[in-house]
Order: sequence, then C-alpha cells, then structure tokens
Amino acid sequence: MTGSVFDITPETGEDWWEVEALLDLCFAPGRTALSSYRLREDVPPVPGLSLVARDALRIVIGAIRFWPVLVGGQPALLLGPVAVHPTHQGEGLGGLLIRDALEIARTSGWERVMLVGDEPYYRRFGFTRLDDVDMPPPTNPDRVLGQDLATGGWEGVAGDVTRWDGRAY
Repeated sequence: MTGSVFDITPETGEDWWEVEALLDLCFAPGRTALSSYRLREDVPPVPGLSLVARDALRIVIGAIRFWPVLVGGQPALLLGPVAVHPTHQGEGLGGLLIRDALEIARTSGWERVMLVGDEPYYRRFGFTRLDDVDMPPPTNPDRVLGQDLATGGWEGVAGDVTRWDGRAY
C-alpha cells in the first residue's frame, strides 16, 4: 500500500517502540490506565492487521492496532488505538489506516470488530453502538461501537468483553 506522501505497511516488532512513542505523543501518558489497555496487557496485537504509516524520511507518522478479545465468549477484534502524528492530522491518514486495516481484517476471516470511541467520527467507517456489549468499567457504554466484518457478525453476540490471547478458539 503506497501513497504519494507515505507508505503503509504491516507493523513489525522493530516498529514497536516508534509506535509507542507516537501513541505517547498523541495521547496522554495515562493512556495505559484505560480499561481497553487492561484487555491488551501481555497480549500481542493481531499479526498482519496492525499497520504503520511512514513518511518519505521513513518516520512513523501513523499507526493502527488490533487486539484479540472475547465478547460473551466469541472472538472479536478490538480496534485501537489509531494515531496520526499532529503534523499530519487532517490529511485523511487516520481514515486510510482504518479503511485499509478493516479490509485486511475482513479478508482474513474475522467476523466482527469493536472499539471504544466517538460514534459521530467512527460512524463514517460503518461503526454503530453495541448496546449488549459490556466493556470493563469505567468505560462509557455510549462509546462501545462495533461493525460486522462478515454478514451477521454481531448477531447473537453479547456480554462481557474479556481478554483473549488469540490462540486457537
């Protein structure tokens, strides 16, 4: 996936610290205290779905990550975080990362994806509120959003979101 201003590639282990520095820049240092981070602790991102965007100087200017979780015992993807360096915000890079990564997840056979975020923003990518999905507190339930990656992906899936190491289900 190559653009005129940046390249988007799968995140590798060598990208980890550069992505972490971008996340620290874009979000408060207390970001790891959020309930969604408790679901990610000691669990690696889903291979091949987490992407980085690099500028012409090969500096990471954007990133998106996905994590495996269980919702009511069913596998799902937890999208987040999505980050774009402040000097590149407003250029459409975040949207490009989201669309590209969702398509990869869809073609990889994932059935459902969720996130905690602002519905007016994420609605443009096909996310809607998940009324029957419970994130660990203190998550605002109005910000728990999801999208079918396969027809009926969220049908009948409800309950608590719990950690999952992504191993065979």
